[in-house]
Amino acid sequence: MLNSNDVLKNLYDTILDRKENKQEGSYTCYLFEKGIDKILKKCGEECSETIIAAKNGDNGETVLEISDLIYHLFVMMVNQGITVDDVMAELDKRSNKTGNLKKFHQVDKNT
Repeated sequence: MLNSNDVLKNLYDTILDRKENKQEGSYTCYLFEKGIDKILKKCGEECSETIIAAKNGDNGETVLEISDLIYHLFVMMVNQGITVDDVMAELDKRSNKTGNLKKFHQVDKNT
């Protein structure tokens, strides 16, 4: 079994390959052909479905939706020229921060 970094890198590389080498019947190629609006729409849909699955307390369904969301985010990243290394570098930078709780204006006092 691959480690999580390898799985993410392989997914990214597969999506990048689909962008560079069109394949008949590929859903990934379809998304690239439709463009950024379609890709972002799918990201939004998968985010909403992830939220609903988590709210319903269905961990199995939540894992499926998180996987769909990550895939669509990777399609968006490839489309925009953002690499996994770009994101990992930012996450690494953030992991070194402590005590950085930001205060946000709360519109809804229940959240």
